[in-house]
Amino acid sequence: MQVAAARKIVVMGTGGTIAGSSAVQGANVGYTAGQIGVEQLLAAVPGLVQAAGGALVAEQVAQLDSKDMGFDVWARLAGRCAAHLADPAVAGVVITHGTDTLEETAWLLHNLLDTTAKPVVLTCAMRPATALAPDGPQNLLDAVTLAADPSARGVLMAAAGVVHGAREVSKVHPLRLDAFDSGDAGPLGWMEAGRVRWARGLAPQVEQPAHGALVPILPDAAWPRVEIVLSHAGADGALVDWLVEKGVHGLVVAATGNGTLHHALEAALARAVTAGVQVRVASRCLQGRMMDLTGTPWRDADGLSPVKARVSLLLELMQSANS
Repeated sequence: MQVAAARKIVVMGTGGTIAGSSAVQGANVGYTAGQIGVEQLLAAVPGLVQAAGGALVAEQVAQLDSKDMGFDVWARLAGRCAAHLADPAVAGVVITHGTDTLEETAWLLHNLLDTTAKPVVLTCAMRPATALAPDGPQNLLDAVTLAADPSARGVLMAAAGVVHGAREVSKVHPLRLDAFDSGDAGPLGWMEAGRVRWARGLAPQVEQPAHGALVPILPDAAWPRVEIVLSHAGADGALVDWLVEKGVHGLVVAATGNGTLHHALEAALARAVTAGVQVRVASRCLQGRMMDLTGTPWRDADGLSPVKARVSLLLELMQSANS
């Protein structure tokens, strides 16, 4: 789907609930994700070309349920985003994505893509396209509107009328339409009456990506193995020892409270560090930020959630292996 113009918004589809369908007419659950192509999604939303302010280009990068997101799709998505962002005719990029791993993809792209001049906006849906009242069309319209806004920068997420940043956004509810939240940092803005209203009156500032040099090599790169373990009552560290035996490269610990660890798990992590495994500690708490760790053989996760800390550690290890 394309309308000729000098300015383009590229919409890349990866599947997800927004592209889901159900055999039961009007059903909100019991659907199959990733069934409808991105061109069909765009064609179903009135006013989308006008919101883009020029050309609207569709590209199908993947067609999957985001619970099954993998390194191959991440590599392909990052490469296609980088190519479009480098095109002077492209004003912004929109990605339709499943909700389950959207926050991980957003953080990955934040660390890989140069979005200092134009945005990448992820959007999604909690109801399939065949629902009685699907939320995908409005989310898609808002995402395209945001991507076309001259003030927008960075990797953003738009859904349920709210604009979130890649660092803060997390899925916090399994069913609600407003399933995403930015914790005590708050959202970056809101989509209102066909325009963005930034939370503090100004668009957020964006820095150069930490691992942008990795983008060209991702399709052929060996992704390190990084796993997440949980500190909980009765944790004995056996899982950590087993992962080290199996050759894990990095571990992220979802710690209790302010980064506290069960003593048996802590001992196992110390053994892992001695074996050369990189360890990061994040809090399993949904709100707030744990204090920085000092005097430990591992680093804290710089306030990231465990799943985003895993993404960061993946990229750190890959960068180190290719430097």
